[in-house]
Amino acid sequence: MYSATNTTNCGITKALEIIGGKWTLLIIRDLLDEPRRFGELERSLEGISPRTLAIRLKELEADGVLKRDCSAGESHPMYRLTTKGRSLSAILDQMRSWGTASV
Repeated sequence: MYSATNTTNCGITKALEIIGGKWTLLIIRDLLDEPRRFGELERSLEGISPRTLAIRLKELEADGVLKRDCSAGESHPMYRLTTKGRSLSAILDQMRSWGTASV
């Protein structure tokens, strides 16, 4: 049974520690479509500062949600979702449906 006083083992609390930051779900949404470079993400997320984007990308990489890919001799790395990151697809689909129905 859920206890409001014991949030340490709460799955929602744990999930929000990773994906609850401002802009985080929108970054994941954009990377679900395809891998992108920093500049592409910055352009698609109108209003995000480069500093905030860089911080969120580093946090998501540290949490195993995305991978920074510097291969293929490119001068700018590509950001790709890991299996863990792709597993968030169903959550975002549900949020999209809820948002569409509620507007």
